[in-house]
Amino acid sequence: MNFFEHQDQARKNTTRLIVLFGLAVLSLIAITTLFVAGFLHYFDVQNQKRHAPLQQIDGGVTGIMQIVSWDLVGGIAAVVLCVVAIGSLYKLMQLSGGGEKVAESLGGRRLQPNTADADERKLLNVVEEMAIASGTPVPPVFLLDEEGINAFAAGYDANDAVIGVTRGCMKLLNREQLQGVIAHEFSHILHGDMRINIRLIGILHGILIIGLLGSILLRSGMYSQGFSSRSRDKDNSGIAMLGLGLGLVILGYAGTFFGKWIKAAVSRQREFLADASAVQFTRNPDGISQALQKIGGFSHAAEIRHPNAEEYSHMYFGEAILSSMNSLMATHPPLETRIKRIDPNWKGEFAAVSESASATGNEAVSEFASGAGAQQSDSTATTREVATEDLSLGDIGSPTPAHVHQAQQVLKDIPAHLQEAAHDPFAARAIIYSLLIQPNTADSQWQQLQQRAHPVVFKLTQELQASVQQLPRTLRLPLFTLTTSALKTLSAPQYQVFKENVIALIKADKQVDTFEWALYRILMNTMEHKNSSKAHNANLRQLGVPCQQLISTLATAGHDASAPAEAAYNSAMTQLGLANLPLLGDGQISLPMLDSAIEQLQQLKPLQKPALLKALITCIQHDGKIDPQEYELFRAIADCLDCPVPPLL
Repeated sequence: MNFFEHQDQARKNTTRLIVLFGLAVLSLIAITTLFVAGFLHYFDVQNQKRHAPLQQIDGGVTGIMQIVSWDLVGGIAAVVLCVVAIGSLYKLMQLSGGGEKVAESLGGRRLQPNTADADERKLLNVVEEMAIASGTPVPPVFLLDEEGINAFAAGYDANDAVIGVTRGCMKLLNREQLQGVIAHEFSHILHGDMRINIRLIGILHGILIIGLLGSILLRSGMYSQGFSSRSRDKDNSGIAMLGLGLGLVILGYAGTFFGKWIKAAVSRQREFLADASAVQFTRNPDGISQALQKIGGFSHAAEIRHPNAEEYSHMYFGEAILSSMNSLMATHPPLETRIKRIDPNWKGEFAAVSESASATGNEAVSEFASGAGAQQSDSTATTREVATEDLSLGDIGSPTPAHVHQAQQVLKDIPAHLQEAAHDPFAARAIIYSLLIQPNTADSQWQQLQQRAHPVVFKLTQELQASVQQLPRTLRLPLFTLTTSALKTLSAPQYQVFKENVIALIKADKQVDTFEWALYRILMNTMEHKNSSKAHNANLRQLGVPCQQLISTLATAGHDASAPAEAAYNSAMTQLGLANLPLLGDGQISLPMLDSAIEQLQQLKPLQKPALLKALITCIQHDGKIDPQEYELFRAIADCLDCPVPPLL
């Protein structure tokens, strides 16, 4: 499947999850009804025995079924649905913060982008490579203080994602193996698996909440019964509460069974797909295969011991929770099966892994300094004319080894002092400001920054502006990508000032060029991307005018003359079946119009997006070359449609 088919499949998996959830709730209603009927029948029998001890009383199944009525079933169904709904909504509200909430609930510590620790730098460098190669923002990385070898990706989408890695994974895996694990997690980010994982957590919490209530009632009943015994109170309310609590605990075990069954049903196949994608991304099966082999040979395996680990068991790289029913309820396929699929020649033996087998600090530094062992490439790739075949619809959401190699080369080409600056929250803001300062309006822009920006940020902007402006245009968006992780550490007041300064710098010359708009759109989408609850069910026929506005902008940006611009525009619109809509001139297009067009097109169905992006590529390719302005616009539009675009090769 390609990226768009994966996104569509993710929607179908959500429907499948809802169906499984519905079946689990119906089963709980049925079991709860039988339990409550038996509970009521027992007390009814006891009451009858006290008043008519010689009367024949039916205490079997027939007597229980006589109590079951539609009123009872309806009442129990209403209570169960209410409890499950409240439990699910409560959990989803807890996780509304996205991936960071998941990482923090597992005890994760956010790694600072400017860390000096060699192992942490190695890990962050691998994550940055994969982010640039896939065209996504650099996700924050959280370190879990766990000895097992494991990792996870969490969030609602690529703009909200975080990567979590255990200390054992960071210390015991070499760079090649770590790259395989991170590529596996980026597959989950790109293919929409994370959103399903978050929803699965919320839904299962609703099912399990019945068992939690049972535990509370059981403890309350034990306390009440103990108090009644001491006071010689003949009230049986404590016994009744004990019985009710015990029954709900049993129902809770049923909920746990359904929850683990749903996890297993949803997640196993996705692990195979993520393994295959990791090999596709890196073209190096040894990396992920050896990482899995180390898990099998390590005494702690992929274990995570945090109290909340079970709740997120379906999100990990390896099986973190082992149980007696592991083969039936496992959220991951067996290690042996995963390794054999990746490396058919594997002999089936796990070499023992020592806890002291971590790389030395010097080795980690040398790997990072050498560009991670990347092959040397033509350094002129950043300035050469780009052929049209370098922009392909098939690359969206599916980075290749060439893109990973290109990302490694980009990191080599960006000066070390700018990379270091991009990792610092103060200097990262200075880099964005430097990207927006224009020679013709520099005086007014500097004046605004001096008045509005933090003094340290203003000073750093003065120091970095010349270096940033000297960068080839093809390196500016990758440099921006490196700043995103540091920018996400800003407090709300800091971010608000930063955003106001960005807007002021853009408006300083009373006009907005394509790079400024592209940078602003990608920045806002990265920093303010919301988990929209709107239905993504629109099609292109309903959104002809927004398509007209975007393609007109792209056509005029890539052509100086009106005739070739109109030819490129007509080619793209004909492909969409919208040839009746004319090209809009520069004076007919405004930034609010483009923002409105993007907002409407964000509601497209996943399988409608490739048609629009293909039309945009047709417009770009019409003259046989890719202008930097065209690529920047295309990248911004695709980013706003949640379609990550890898770098041009």
